[in-house]
Amino acid sequence: MTRRISKRKRFIMMNPIIQFFKFIYLSLKILVIVAGGHGGTREVQ
Repeated sequence: MTRRISKRKRFIMMNPIIQFFKFIYLSLKILVIVAGGHGGTREVQ
């Protein structure tokens, strides 16, 4: 198997902006899950 990476995948891997958005999206998802699991942060005022 030779290293056959499609141009689109390579572009996404090499593109720091896309990586950055992916990272933000993932951390937002984690934040929502964590906040939801703890009933939000409304109790702290």
